[in-house]
Amino acid sequence: MTRVVITGMGCVTPLGNTLEDFRQGLLQGRSGVTALTLFNAALLPSRIAGQCALPVFRFKDRKIDFAVHATQTAVEHANQSGQPVEQYYPSQDRGISMGIGLELLNMPDLFRYACQDEQDIDQVDFLQTPGDLCVRQMASVLEARLPSAIHISACAASTDAIGDAFLRIARGQARMMLAGGTDSMINPLGLGGFCKLNALSTRNHEPEKASRPFDQNRDGFVLGEGAAVLVLENREDALQRGAQIFAEVLGYGNAMDAYSISEPDPEGRGASRAMLTALKMAGLSASDMTYINAHGTSTPKNDPAETQAIKAVFGEGAFKIPISSTKSMIGHLISAAGAVEAIASILCANVGMAHPTINLEHPDPACDLDYVANQARRVNMEHFMSNSFAFGGMNASVVFRNGRGTC
Repeated sequence: MTRVVITGMGCVTPLGNTLEDFRQGLLQGRSGVTALTLFNAALLPSRIAGQCALPVFRFKDRKIDFAVHATQTAVEHANQSGQPVEQYYPSQDRGISMGIGLELLNMPDLFRYACQDEQDIDQVDFLQTPGDLCVRQMASVLEARLPSAIHISACAASTDAIGDAFLRIARGQARMMLAGGTDSMINPLGLGGFCKLNALSTRNHEPEKASRPFDQNRDGFVLGEGAAVLVLENREDALQRGAQIFAEVLGYGNAMDAYSISEPDPEGRGASRAMLTALKMAGLSASDMTYINAHGTSTPKNDPAETQAIKAVFGEGAFKIPISSTKSMIGHLISAAGAVEAIASILCANVGMAHPTINLEHPDPACDLDYVANQARRVNMEHFMSNSFAFGGMNASVVFRNGRGTC
């Protein structure tokens, strides 16, 4: 198969909207979780979130603006070295693969429409369909003409999107892809729904300490929002146009638990199959892995299950692999989580550091691996993996090789 590399990245995160701000926040172990300000959540048990900020919002659905910003940043990043991608690749060789969050209908608009009062309703984004509107806006940045792929596999969606883009280029179906994810469920319906599932942390008095993956005092995840977009290219094309390479995608695996709609298989069987598939495609053995970015949600059931899955794949070697959870600092970005965490891994790998899992003060005995607690650590991250395990039992893993680019 054709080798596939990453030559550009863009993000919107609770730690900042530039690659350098994001990396510095990660390596400093800084939390982006704060008291919620986007709406009045006084009646909800969880009132904290990892919120993002942009100078201007054009759309009612925040995740569309997040995606457009991340796309523009990623393309600019890819164009900093070599011939611009817009000039090098014909539009029919460019595609988009994105994990996109749930549809968000605008209730005031719907009420006015139901009352046959259509004045002041924005006809462009009235129904708030991010699947088509978001990808259209992204495509307009780069004039991508290949058929787009939209992934709806919940918390695994953007990892699946990266995997899909990787396979399309590797199989010769595309030469350049924009891949990633975008989401914002920080709204009354999203936050309220997760509260009804008792899935969220209620440590409202200490927002920055609420997300505590692998800690025995964890009480649920923290909702976050944001976006990440990566530019993937055929390696030979990238070298010919003079692009800087930040990472190479080596393998992708996904698997279904079919265990529960909202709980992971306690033995992590689907998660382990996804990791094994990604390793096999990458042509690597378990001993080749030098770092894992964990799904690491900070929920009572995910963290032990993921620990079991990693042990099942890597055996005794699992205890030697540095592992960290980006969610400890930014919360759970749902459909955007995997892509944001992939960028986090690449940014840190390029400077030879593993970012910490913050708030890991009292390790859970059931989570006994090396979770890089509280302080960043110097690590030679040659081959690394990013995991995403979703509601409905959907699991995805991507394996990368460090490109040692500097960004």
